[in-house]
Amino acid sequence: MATLTAARRLVVKIGSALLVDRTTGDLRADWLRSLAQDVAWLKGLGMDVILVSSGSIALGRGVLGLPRTALPLEQSQAAAAVGQIRLARAYEEALDPHKITTAQVLVTLEDSEDRRRYLNSRATLETLLSLGAVPIVNENDTVATDEIRYGDNDRLAAQIAVTVGADQLILLSDVDGFYTGNPNDDPNATRFDVIERITPEIVAMAGDAGSGLSKGGMKTKLMAAQMATAGGCAMAITEGSPLNPLKTLENGANCTWFTAMLDPQAARKRWIAAMKPRGEITVDAGAARALEGGKSLLPAGVTEVSGAFGRGDPVVILGPEKRRLGQGLSRYTGDEARAIRGRRSTEIEATLGYPGRAALIHRDDMAL
Repeated sequence: MATLTAARRLVVKIGSALLVDRTTGDLRADWLRSLAQDVAWLKGLGMDVILVSSGSIALGRGVLGLPRTALPLEQSQAAAAVGQIRLARAYEEALDPHKITTAQVLVTLEDSEDRRRYLNSRATLETLLSLGAVPIVNENDTVATDEIRYGDNDRLAAQIAVTVGADQLILLSDVDGFYTGNPNDDPNATRFDVIERITPEIVAMAGDAGSGLSKGGMKTKLMAAQMATAGGCAMAITEGSPLNPLKTLENGANCTWFTAMLDPQAARKRWIAAMKPRGEITVDAGAARALEGGKSLLPAGVTEVSGAFGRGDPVVILGPEKRRLGQGLSRYTGDEARAIRGRRSTEIEATLGYPGRAALIHRDDMAL
């Protein structure tokens, strides 16, 4: 069974019902301060932490005096716009006493699925983590064109976890794990401690029940587990309402762990290698040696670029004798790559007319 402190990079998903009091609609400030203590503890162990937080609509509807029943789309978006400010400020105030910088990152599921936007999200999150910040991620509900569903944050958290190569994803929920049936309806339902493989039988056990503040039921959590474990990330579902919920989990609280199929980096490289390439990049002998040594591909080592590909598209990497070295996701379009090939990274801005990234293909976006 996984242990929380074994993670190098952790994503924690926080449901609306944990942050917002069901009766009053107010923020549960004491609980949030205890979560901030947990985050400081984990960061003190050298861990990267990302929080994927619901709650903006639940907070905003109280401020605007909207009913606690299902809201039409335009009222949900208005509530999100009001609540998101308060949510971000609450996290900032909770983490600031621990000298932890917070960053608000608003994304959509499509941002993780589109390769160009995926690279942007990944680069931003990686930079924030490298600078010691804790990103607070939420779906950009204020501009959603489809019906807003809180449960999407389960899947969004899984996609964020896979995007940043997290070891573990923790879903802090209003249930203490995955059961054979709905424990509220079935007195014989039993909780799984560990699920090593998500079988059709496991899928059939998932129900749709959710809390009054969240539409996310067990089905969305199981979908998140499928996504996370396939990407090399272990996932746990646990009861999040106690104070210091992450320390409580580490100290043996009830939960269900879903075992990762691969380690995150191996899963990511397998995903990249399986893509259909959109172009080819040929490198010189020096660049080939650097790649084999685990380095990123810089424009200076590129001798030839072929194909019409976009930023984020997969391209084949060829050695000086056209031997296939591997495949990677390009950080530039085909036209941009042709313009900067053979040039030093310091010359990119002068060549393209705008600042660019130093690497044409980053080592984390490469499968050799």
